[in-house]
Formats: sequence, structure tokens, C-alpha cells
Amino acid sequence: MKAAICYEFNQPLVVDELEMAPPQWGEVVVRLSACAVCHSDIHWFNGDFRGDLPRVCGHEAAGEVVELGPGVTQLRGGERGAVSLLRSCGRCHYCVKGAPHLCIHDFALNTETRLKDRAGLGVQHGTKVAGFAEYCIVDQSQVVPLPAEIPMDRACLLACGVITGLGAVQNTAQLRPGESAVVIGCGGVGVNAIQGAALAGASRVIAVDLLPTKREEALGFGATDALDGAQKDLPDAVRDLTDGLGADYVFVTVGSVPAIESAFSLIRKGGAVVVVGLPGYEAARFSARRLIDVEGRILMSWMGSTRLAVDVPRLAQLYLDGKLDLDSLITKRYPLAEINDAITHTVSGQALRNVITF
Repeated sequence: MKAAICYEFNQPLVVDELEMAPPQWGEVVVRLSACAVCHSDIHWFNGDFRGDLPRVCGHEAAGEVVELGPGVTQLRGGERGAVSLLRSCGRCHYCVKGAPHLCIHDFALNTETRLKDRAGLGVQHGTKVAGFAEYCIVDQSQVVPLPAEIPMDRACLLACGVITGLGAVQNTAQLRPGESAVVIGCGGVGVNAIQGAALAGASRVIAVDLLPTKREEALGFGATDALDGAQKDLPDAVRDLTDGLGADYVFVTVGSVPAIESAFSLIRKGGAVVVVGLPGYEAARFSARRLIDVEGRILMSWMGSTRLAVDVPRLAQLYLDGKLDLDSLITKRYPLAEINDAITHTVSGQALRNVITF
């Protein structure tokens, strides 16, 4: 199979042939139709995250199950759907408590690879999927079957960007009708947080971004207002839009420590900053005393606190009902051979989601 391999950080990916070993217990092989480029992938390529090389990244995928390993009971051959990085055993403390996104089971694929390059070198399954390839091996829990009416380039978006943004609002924060939301960063995750807030009945959905084009796009996804993230009076502007109080929730959907630090000035008393985007490992600085004074809260949202088997089918139905916009999320489609162009375009900030199609 062909795959895009990262051999060195800060270098273009190499599209080459890989060999794939058969699936083991509970694993399936998926022939991929589409995989979107997420900023988390770019963090890997840049060396911001820790991990061994060589590596095949890509984790926002969709395709058709073509081979079942022993012990597979949740899927059938020929089923098509979204392929996510989220794995769950269904038996550990967190799975039993209804938080399968925090599963602590030690899957074989956490330490083993089924991939080798032409030289026989083992290649890592990046972000638990290795989706920038024609095929991938994943645990059966990572695949969510979807209706045939949903095109695969739309289905792949439900594997990460949509569930991360929308889930942060509806699952992690549990925003209620009439509450207000600020969303910092209007990329692929941010506009889905905006869609989530609008669907939840937020009174104000305030989009904040540095790029005018992104602010304009945010209005199309349900934002009531859009503000320039660089304006010095941003806290005053947010208070002006929220009856002088500040926002109930501020969702930081970019992996930026300065953005996280700035978010605390935008919440009301009793409000919460929800960290959604993945920053690097540097420390964030904020005033604990000020948080106490306003009884502010910090919430961390990992993958939108998503229950794949519950949330993805629900979102798929919202799409089919015309209530969730997936079509407008796709900026451009690229073949695998042009993946470095897709990444460069994503880094430029011009894209919501670029999708690699097979």
C-alpha cells in the first residue's frame, strides 16, 4: 500500500510503499477513502509532540472495513464509516463510567506496529490511525458505521474535528440554552464549536480570530458576532456583547498558550475557560487569585469528551437532517501524492479542512 511517511521532523513527507502485517485480536483493516489534515498532524511533523520516527500520521479518516482479525464482534466486512483515534475496551474504569474517550486499556497497537517500509524498518501508527495511507489497521472500537448517504469525505470529518469542537461545547461544558460562548480560533475545530453552541441554543456565539476571512466564515456557521483577536480592547468588546458580564464559556480551539492565557479575561464571574486545542508542552501562566475572586473554572476537553458509538451516529443524523454543516468545512481535496501541498495550505491558515482522498 502507498502511505505518506514522516522520516524527519520539519521535512516533507515521503509517499512510498509499505507492507502491512495481518490484523491481530480485535483489529480490522480499513480501506480508506478519505483522511482530513488536522493541525495535530502538523504538530507531529514539526516535532512539537513527542514520538518515534518514521511515522505515518493522519487520524481523521473514513473508509470500508475489508478484513477482520480474530475476536472482532462489533463490525462486519464491507461496513463503511468514520475511523477515529479514540479506542475503548468497554471494561476499564472509564469505559464503565461512560467516559470511553479516557480508556486506559493497554492495546497492542500502543506498542506494536503492523507496518514496515521497503527497508524492513518498522513504521509507527501515528495518532493511533496512520490514516495518510490507502489502508490502516485499527482496533474495532475505532470504527463507527455510518449511513451510505454520507459521502466518505464528509464522514471523515466526524472522526476528529467535528466531535472535538462540537463535543467540547455539548459534552465537556454542557452549555445550556441562553448561555453565551466565545470561541477563540475559527479553524476546523473552532467552527464546529460554533455550530455546537448554536445548536445548543446559546444566546451569543462570539467568534474570535486574527484573520478576517475566518471571522467571516464563522458567521456562516452560526456565530452571532465576530471580533479581531488582535484588538486591544477585546475583553471590553466581549463584555459589551454580554450585558457587561463576560462570557459563560470561552472555548480555546487553537493550540496556543498565549490564547489560553488571554481567555481568562473574557469570562464572567462563575464562567469557564475550556481548553480544546492541543498546545505544546510549555507552561501557561494565569492568576490563580483572579480565578478565585471570580470563581472561574478551567475545563480541559480531550476529543470533545466523545462517546464514539453514541455521538457520531447522532451527528451523522443531524447532517442528514440539514442541521449540521459538513459540506462547507471542506476547503479543498487532494490526492495522496499532493499531501505536502495540502499541509502547506493548512499551515497558511487558509483552510478549514483539506482532505486527502483515495
